Amino acid sequence: MTVSTVESSQPALTTASGQYKFSWGLALAVAALVAVLMFPTPAGLPLAGQRMLAILAFAVVIWITEALDYAVSAVVIAALMAFLLGLSPDPANPKNMIGTSRALGMAFSGFANTALALVAAALFLAAAMTATGLDKRIALTILSRVGTRTSSVVIGSILVGIVLAFMVPSTTARVSCLVPIMMGIIAAFGVSKKSAFAGMLMITTAQTASIWNVGIKTAAAQNMVAVGFIEKQFGKTITWLEWLIAAGPFTVLMTIALYFVITRMLPPEEREVPGGSTAVQKALADLGPISGAEIKLLLISLSLIALWATEGVLHSFDTSSTTIAAVALMFLPGVAVMTWKKAQANIPWGTIVLFGIGISLGAALLSTKAASWLADLVVLEFGLKQATALFILAVMGLFLIIIHLGFASATALASAMIPIVIAVLQNVTTPGINMMGMTMLLQFVVSFGFILVVNAPQNMVAYGTETFEAKDFVKTGLVLTIIAYALILILGATYWRWLGYV
Repeated sequence: MTVSTVESSQPALTTASGQYKFSWGLALAVAALVAVLMFPTPAGLPLAGQRMLAILAFAVVIWITEALDYAVSAVVIAALMAFLLGLSPDPANPKNMIGTSRALGMAFSGFANTALALVAAALFLAAAMTATGLDKRIALTILSRVGTRTSSVVIGSILVGIVLAFMVPSTTARVSCLVPIMMGIIAAFGVSKKSAFAGMLMITTAQTASIWNVGIKTAAAQNMVAVGFIEKQFGKTITWLEWLIAAGPFTVLMTIALYFVITRMLPPEEREVPGGSTAVQKALADLGPISGAEIKLLLISLSLIALWATEGVLHSFDTSSTTIAAVALMFLPGVAVMTWKKAQANIPWGTIVLFGIGISLGAALLSTKAASWLADLVVLEFGLKQATALFILAVMGLFLIIIHLGFASATALASAMIPIVIAVLQNVTTPGINMMGMTMLLQFVVSFGFILVVNAPQNMVAYGTETFEAKDFVKTGLVLTIIAYALILILGATYWRWLGYV
């Protein structure tokens, strides 16, 4: 999974240019906060709601400019909520102040969300995959069977990305596992890392991860953000299988599109390069025989996928609970896939902090009426009050694609935008709209980090190999985004309408 797309915190900015970025990004965020606070409170918006909009403006600027580490930004947002909300009248009872103690509770309410437990558990599973080397064994086993044609290697890298999306619930972990394997293949083929083949392979690896973040509920933390808001607002959840049934056709069609876009727009120099298969076989042999820990983790992972897929069909155990149980089993004596000491050193705790505060931020936007007030403006400006569900999907989908260009984290984007999406849907008067289903479909769009390298950590991991130019990523990413948006509209008018989501 961010697991969101923010699986790990960014390194501190130490260069002169980095310090400049830090200073001006933070200054701009503070200016946005103060500007919203100083603006006269609009009619119909409680003071607490206005202050939450100010905090939202601060958060969005911080996340777009990356002026603060994501985990640090979460702590700052919590502090702002504690005092700015604490010194505001209670929207439900304006005669009383909210108080800092209650406001701090609101700031940390997201940590009581079951979706947070799923994200944390998923990070432990991803760490176990890396620690045991099971993810690398799965990847090399698949690649060893695809042949040496460059087109076959691309298909193999896509297949590896798909399989690991089911097995490793962390986007950055998946791509970080695959990058050194792909670099080994490139070296074995004897081609330059600046070659079209190398760039094609690395871009494919990153884009496959982004595409399958849409397809699988547990593949990315931004999905859990949306599920957390859905559960809180609608009192229902979307099961793992329901998500897969809804997103499956889109993801499969996008995967096919990815293959043709990449192989046509970035054609490799040679159709077949000898030596690759031998190199993969050697790398697989170097891993040695499969270990007991790997076998145990594989059995746990397959059992977990089976439990996820049969939720609401064969049993009533929710995704979060079964995942927590799997992690608990992983640490038990006699199983001992991984020790706690090893686990805690490999868990991106900043992701968990960001996730919890992000959920709290969204919940506070909803409870203080800030989201509904902002949604009123969106509904009015775009004429959505009595619009059809498909028109709303088209407008809000395009809005999310454009605003994602400014975000380096789909988790942050989901935290900021999904509460507003829900409020917009609640303000529409068109009868028969499935608000929960529409929220899920728009969450799919949140994962569209296809265009810019900086739109997702997995993109940046791949870009760090220096195998492709940013312009190549943009060129192919724009085409993929256009195809993805067209598919959203086509499926919205057909398949998703038949399922009752539109």
